[in-house]
Amino acid sequence: MSATAENPPTASGATATAALVEEHVRARVITDDPLYRAIPVLLRFNPAEPLAVRIVFPADLSPEGTDNEWVFPLALLEAGLQAPSGTGDVRVWPCGRVLAIVEFHSPEGVAVIQFDTTALRRFLRRTRSAAAAPAAPAPIAAPAATR
Repeated sequence: MSATAENPPTASGATATAALVEEHVRARVITDDPLYRAIPVLLRFNPAEPLAVRIVFPADLSPEGTDNEWVFPLALLEAGLQAPSGTGDVRVWPCGRVLAIVEFHSPEGVAVIQFDTTALRRFLRRTRSAAAAPAAPAPIAAPAATR
């Protein structure tokens, strides 16, 4: 959907949008292999969807060869850093003091991904700031001169 469809233009033609929050982090795929595989992951929050977060995995991890994006409640990620949370497709729990596990369930199987808690907390702080910040005000159009 275009920005114009989501945020109708003002009289001046500008659109009012809040800032998208994106955080590039390194995560680890957990398997039976004693060596883990580090992967780049994108964490994304859109203030237009204040209750959701997105985790985007690179295309080379997907059987289809496309980016794999998971959308789930922001509250689940927040709660999962404190105690095990989630009963559906996404589950989150702390793993010691500095790590967190996010487990993704799909018909194709289960992926277990380990994150540094610091990176997730930093992302959550940025989402709270973005959610609290008002959308950028649209410029006020000057009234047309009359004769």
